[in-house]
Amino acid sequence: MIHILREKIVANLNRKFEAEIGTHATNIEILLEQGVGVAEHPDIMATIEEELNIIANFEDKRAVLNKYFGEKTNEN
Repeated sequence: MIHILREKIVANLNRKFEAEIGTHATNIEILLEQGVGVAEHPDIMATIEEELNIIANFEDKRAVLNKYFGEKTNEN
């Protein structure tokens, strides 16, 4: 039972991180394709860099989650 719950939690966190990465990657695509910013973000370069930082954060979280808490292998 605990093993199943563990797998569900890890899978849900992976899905959450993937969704966040997708959201922020889409934001970057829109900025790159449209070439316009929004009033709160007049500096497109800085806005893209902020989005990249967010993506990197979620990529790091996903990597750590899977390295330490993903499927058990001989390495874990």
